[in-house]
Amino acid sequence: MLIWFNCVTMRKKRKILKGIGNKTMENTYTFERFNKELDNGFQVYFTYVNNRYLVFKTNENCYTQKLISVHDKNPQPHMIMITQKRLKEMFPFMEEIEYKVGIPEV
Repeated sequence: MLIWFNCVTMRKKRKILKGIGNKTMENTYTFERFNKELDNGFQVYFTYVNNRYLVFKTNENCYTQKLISVHDKNPQPHMIMITQKRLKEMFPFMEEIEYKVGIPEV
């Protein structure tokens, strides 16, 4: 059984809340929550620099990042191992974040 959770993209959320004081996506959705959900076994799909990725936790401080979208003019590795530090660097630029519960389709 698979369960999907869909978050509003950060870019759209910023545009919507632009005139409402200091409310932005960063205040409501933090890296700590993102990291906790990865620790709890969620698979996270997101768009980063026009590429769609899947990331899931494989070990302590070790995550697998799988490329979902393929662009011939901008070749990227199909699967790499990344650290929590790299995830934290990427987090502010992630868009279209979705969660999937279940066994990773590697």
